[in-house]
Amino acid sequence: MTPNEFLEILHTAERLKDTLRHCTTSSGRIESVAEHSWRISLMAMLLKNEFPDADINKVTEMCLIHDLGECFTGDIPTFAKTDSDRAHEDTLLGKWVDSLPQEVSRHFSELYAEMNAQNTKEARIFKALDKLEALIQHNESPLDTWSENELELNKTYAFDTVAFSDWLTDLRKEILAETVNKLENE
Repeated sequence: MTPNEFLEILHTAERLKDTLRHCTTSSGRIESVAEHSWRISLMAMLLKNEFPDADINKVTEMCLIHDLGECFTGDIPTFAKTDSDRAHEDTLLGKWVDSLPQEVSRHFSELYAEMNAQNTKEARIFKALDKLEALIQHNESPLDTWSENELELNKTYAFDTVAFSDWLTDLRKEILAETVNKLENE
């Protein structure tokens, strides 16, 4: 990879700093996709000892690149994203990934295929962290920033995704306790 190719990848990825998400921060500021990706990457790093049989570096890589398609489409909340939206994002992301230097393109393609298949522990950890971070962020954000459907969704979302891991299931239960406390006391 040449320095120019390296910079072009970074220039595209920089768009995620300005791509806003549905969630807000604890101060009520709308967060960016880059902020979400950073935090799930931190979450992965912190779980190294909880999942000693998993390749946490790979999980972190998945966390870092998982929303790069939103450079081209913007963020659509999971509860509003259609199959057509997903297909459009996948097409645009695929074209971009195919245009990257061969070694980067191959590595990204392998990671995306593994994330999509959800057949490895690493892919399942990544998917769980992606969903759990959104729940954590909602619990940190002011209740008046939640959409009406999230009042119930935040109680039920992602339990199926964490079911493969006792530790992540316990984390999901702790997040639920925070949600219930927030709903009862705010």
